[in-house]
Amino acid sequence: MNEKLKVGVIGATGMVGQRYVTLLADHPWFEVAVVAASAHSAGKTYAEAVTGRWKMQDPIPDGVKDLPVLDVNDIEAVTSQVDFVFSAVSMSKDEIRKIEEDYAKTETPVVSNNSAHRWTPDVPMIVPEINPEHSDVIKYQRERLGTKRGFIAVKPNCSIQSYTPALAAWQQFEPTQVIATTYQAISGAGKTLEDAPEIVGNVIPYIPGEEAKSEDEPLKIFGHVDAATGTIVSADAPTITSQCLRVPVLYGHTAAAFVNFKQKPTKEELVAALESYSGEPQKLGLPSAPKQFIQYMTDDFRPQVRYDVNFENGMGISIGRLRPDKIFDWKFVGLSHNTARGAAGGAILCAELLKAQGYITKK
Repeated sequence: MNEKLKVGVIGATGMVGQRYVTLLADHPWFEVAVVAASAHSAGKTYAEAVTGRWKMQDPIPDGVKDLPVLDVNDIEAVTSQVDFVFSAVSMSKDEIRKIEEDYAKTETPVVSNNSAHRWTPDVPMIVPEINPEHSDVIKYQRERLGTKRGFIAVKPNCSIQSYTPALAAWQQFEPTQVIATTYQAISGAGKTLEDAPEIVGNVIPYIPGEEAKSEDEPLKIFGHVDAATGTIVSADAPTITSQCLRVPVLYGHTAAAFVNFKQKPTKEELVAALESYSGEPQKLGLPSAPKQFIQYMTDDFRPQVRYDVNFENGMGISIGRLRPDKIFDWKFVGLSHNTARGAAGGAILCAELLKAQGYITKK
């Protein structure tokens, strides 16, 4: 494209906001034009606002460090300068729902990392390789909001990316029951190991709200747009149960999963389905799309966070240890990067898809 779309990042000073800023540096389609955060940070330069709290391994991009931080609640000031926004605001769910709708009602598309709108029936929750057609629901959402251009789209929970892509690749074999135990990095809580001394040498057996997301969100992803109601209807299967633990790892969510199938696939069929699985991002050649969405690893000691979390720049999924189980049909281990594919990177890929589909355009 000749001219990049101008992007605002709201909630830009938090960990996910910082990841947006670093991933968008030198993006071929998008340019960060506005950063916004709480009133506490407003008025400072971005570099000043994140001093002492910059959590990325990369430095602050030159194109952003001197941008003035706007107040996220000054919606007109933000939206007057951008074509769309990425949302990573840290507020209560009710506040997030309201502010994202307020942004959308200014005819500014919102692509959100937050969970607040994931269960709004006419808001698509998209993994671009799995359910790109769910963007069809946007026309019904626009009718509800009274907009022609504005809408909200969200990406799903970070931890489900470590096993849901495998289930998507295996849909032809009709998975019926799944157990997924996730071992989740501390960055998923917006912290580093230095910020969270309680996790060092420790495992915390509870992450508030995480298990419900792990069990329910894949079913919305596997669901369909119902034109009669203008909503997304969740799939009936598979039934998923989960446990979610916080572990002393910086980046990378690992899942130990067990699956029953209605059909009875062989290991060779399952592996072939993983390795051949791709979707619209690969077909369209989107800038952030991994060339290979899922890799299968034959070494019993893989995938490992240390070696595999950055597969395809953190946008690919690694699966290994696929083997028969005594109670379930099969079991496996999955790994995904929680702040790349699982957060900002997944939302950027979603925005690229929505641009390619014609939903995000220049104002």
